[in-house]
Amino acid sequence: MRKENGRRNHESPRAGRLFVVGIGPGGSLDRTRRAEEAISKSTVVAGYTRYLELVPDLTAGKERIATGMTRERERCRKALERAEAGETVALISSGDPGVYGMAGLLLELAGERGSAVPIEVVPGVTAANALAARLGAPLMCDFATLSLSDILVPWKTIRGRLEAVAAADLVVALYNPRSQKRTRQLDEAAAIFRRHRPGKTPVGVGTAVGLPEEKVLFSDLDGFLELPIDMRSIVIVGNRSTRRIADWFVTPRGYGG
Repeated sequence: MRKENGRRNHESPRAGRLFVVGIGPGGSLDRTRRAEEAISKSTVVAGYTRYLELVPDLTAGKERIATGMTRERERCRKALERAEAGETVALISSGDPGVYGMAGLLLELAGERGSAVPIEVVPGVTAANALAARLGAPLMCDFATLSLSDILVPWKTIRGRLEAVAAADLVVALYNPRSQKRTRQLDEAAAIFRRHRPGKTPVGVGTAVGLPEEKVLFSDLDGFLELPIDMRSIVIVGNRSTRRIADWFVTPRGYGG
């Protein structure tokens, strides 16, 4: 920031800009035009390494800042620094950047730094919405999303939220349901829902939704734990009104005749 005639001048010699972009669940067909345009305008693209690998058609010829898992603060800081230096930067997240993405952390860091860089959050198709469309219409009425990862949130807190959602009869989309080291959380979640809902309550599981290796499977509360589920999966658990209609998974909203 420069001073002219004793006054602050907020205009740098080269104005930077920062887009926080949601690229959708992974496939190019699930990206929005607004997201593609934001990346196209950018000279620098930052993101988790695997997410950058999903948008090679948009990053050709651009500088890339790739970091691994658990290095989110470093990624956001580097993106801010490059934007403050005058670059137009796209910081990408899978799905929507405001749903378990980078928007919140980036805005927190910008506040801590007192950064004056213009920031625009570009929404994207979330994994829950992408899977819901493949299943049919399970999110037609009130629903919740919960992450079962206890890396950033204590499991006691997550368990309390599961109990509340199950008792409220909300359809729920479970993110980060299971990893190689973290398996008991999904078992506990299933047990909580079985205390409040019939064992035949529909459950849908989607893995790598929108990508060539996509798998979408139907089951119910009594049987879904036997399906292949990992960190790339989303699990949607129906409520007491949810039902199977032919090959579809539907939660009626209650429209009259």
